[in-house]
Amino acid sequence: MNLMDFSDEILLHILRYIPVSDLVLNIRRVCRKLATLSMDKSLTHLVDLHKDYQVDKDKVKQLMREIGKEIHELNVAGCYWLPGSTVDQVTHCKNLVRLNLSGCHLTSLRLSKMLSALPCLRSLTIDVNPGFDASHLSSECKATLSRVLELKQTLYTPSYGVVPCCTSLEKLLLYFEILDRSRFILSGQLMVGESNVPHYQNLRVFYARLAPGLVNQEVVRLYLAVLSDRTPEKLHAFLISAPGGFAESCTVKNLLDSMARNVTLDALQLPRSWMNGSSLLQHLKFSDPFYFSFSRCSLSGGQLVQRVLNGGKDLRSLVGLNLSGCVHCLSPGSLLRKAEDDIDSGIVETLVASCCSLRHLNLSAAHHHSPDGPGKHLCQLLARLKCLLSLALPVCSVADPSAATAADKPSVQPASGVASQGFGKKVRIGVQSCPRNCLEQGSAKPSVFWTLLASLPYLKKLELIGSSFSSAMPRNEPAIRNALPPCGRAQHVGDSEVAAVGQLAFLQSLTLAQLPNILTGAGLVSIGARCQHLRTLSLANLGMMGKVAYMGALMDMLKHCKCLRDLRLEQPYFNANAQFFQALSHCSSLQRLCIISRRGTLQPDAVVAFMTACLEVVMLHMFTGESLTVCKNLQQSLIWSFQADRPALNIVIFPLLHEDLTEVIRDVPMMHLDEITLFKSRVAEEPPNLWW
Repeated sequence: MNLMDFSDEILLHILRYIPVSDLVLNIRRVCRKLATLSMDKSLTHLVDLHKDYQVDKDKVKQLMREIGKEIHELNVAGCYWLPGSTVDQVTHCKNLVRLNLSGCHLTSLRLSKMLSALPCLRSLTIDVNPGFDASHLSSECKATLSRVLELKQTLYTPSYGVVPCCTSLEKLLLYFEILDRSRFILSGQLMVGESNVPHYQNLRVFYARLAPGLVNQEVVRLYLAVLSDRTPEKLHAFLISAPGGFAESCTVKNLLDSMARNVTLDALQLPRSWMNGSSLLQHLKFSDPFYFSFSRCSLSGGQLVQRVLNGGKDLRSLVGLNLSGCVHCLSPGSLLRKAEDDIDSGIVETLVASCCSLRHLNLSAAHHHSPDGPGKHLCQLLARLKCLLSLALPVCSVADPSAATAADKPSVQPASGVASQGFGKKVRIGVQSCPRNCLEQGSAKPSVFWTLLASLPYLKKLELIGSSFSSAMPRNEPAIRNALPPCGRAQHVGDSEVAAVGQLAFLQSLTLAQLPNILTGAGLVSIGARCQHLRTLSLANLGMMGKVAYMGALMDMLKHCKCLRDLRLEQPYFNANAQFFQALSHCSSLQRLCIISRRGTLQPDAVVAFMTACLEVVMLHMFTGESLTVCKNLQQSLIWSFQADRPALNIVIFPLLHEDLTEVIRDVPMMHLDEITLFKSRVAEEPPNLWW
């Protein structure tokens, strides 16, 4: 049967999986029928160029000329390689309703000219870079902004950006990425004046995410000052994500008091310093909440049950819950819990029963040790959450308590028992042995972790992270040289538990970090063979730190990962040799690779051969123990060889322990830095569907 014999409805459904740039510039030229279908409004109303790394400036210009008037939603987020003159072509899209320009090169004058031509615009995403001046915005531009209902703004300089011009705002998302060295230029445009005060009277959603640095805290306080004067009555989602300490000022206290009196929320996230020791949760009102984040807060199990879960009442509206770093949240009321103390299974039972519709749950960065006994293990209880799509757990939480207890007891075997081994193979005392085939669970009782994953067949994202893990590459500080030791119970999680992940047929993203008992990595092979939808893989500090014992299994795994797009590897002694890159070349869809290894080495010829073979790779970040000269020479060689054919190419090769590392990574496009280079837990990091 010929493809053209299918009905138009079926063909349109097939064409939806093809990038619009290919439809307009290539597919429509195949035949008359495809020419008509490719221009169907259902296909051309939304143009998404985000992560379309092959689209260059000429293709974008041609695309805008041919279907510009048909486009209602345009997403060019992260297209950092497109010059400003190409971004100007957006003016052809006269009927645009939604526009995402995050990561694009914009000046005040360029933005003014662009928005002046878009009278229908209702949703806008932009970056505010140093040099931005709101006085350059024309009256036509301000008229467009006055009709914008949704604004997402990333700030790289202290500024209100275009917020004061958006007088009808209902949703405001702010990302603060200002460097601390900008503190001395807290400019006059942030002073409270009649012409530059934000208008929040119609605001329904307020979200702010702060990068580390005091200047980001100072600027966000100025945004919040207006909210404290008059809290919008329609506000239903209030979320602020701030790392480290963020002192609660008088302005903030007035704002929170006003919110407790005047608004009813369905989504909440606050800095831990605002939550710890306060009675705020007692006074805030919630109605059908869909997202809570109490990351790093001193939230006890009693507070979780009584104030968040409302005494265990029905909370099936809740779809996202972030309890990462809440070390006391599954324990009774006392905040004096030690790391080795067991969790209270009753609290977990209440959580599972109340939030039966949870889709995203983050319990990482804490020691959640389950008590011994049938049906009391955390994994057994979480198995009831059949709707889960993403899950983050600490490694120690999946350990079998009976096995851990048995291993901790001193051996009473007589000495003759050891001697009877004769001259045979030595026995490693206290180390878990991996079964020959980690997938053969029929002969032995399946582990609690195996049972959990068997109960969550539709899980798409899984993170298993050591409770004391910290990446060697933090945000704005020098590389970390000394890592904290893993939790004792994590010593009982090894290859067989990793193999359990192979049950997740729909898994798209996997993170494994600080699993000290990985012996051979045999479980990785089963994941590669069975998780055929895997797109993102992050492995960090697996097995012994002095060597990479799982290298052979990793190379076997990569040969199966045909859909893998993003790979991040962090290991102190990682040898990026020819054999590794040859195996990696089987990942035909790979686009981004990041290797972090403070004592690691690389083979320049192997890197060049890999880049030659993998035509889709556009991002290569390697932070190793090689010298600055070796790194610079290889980086320059790769840029010269591949930049012309790959417009989005971003190569950064640099010594991890070099004093200028923080300056180097600041020049990395934010999209790559935030999504792959910097390690963090991403489960329930933000509310679902926060932005389009």
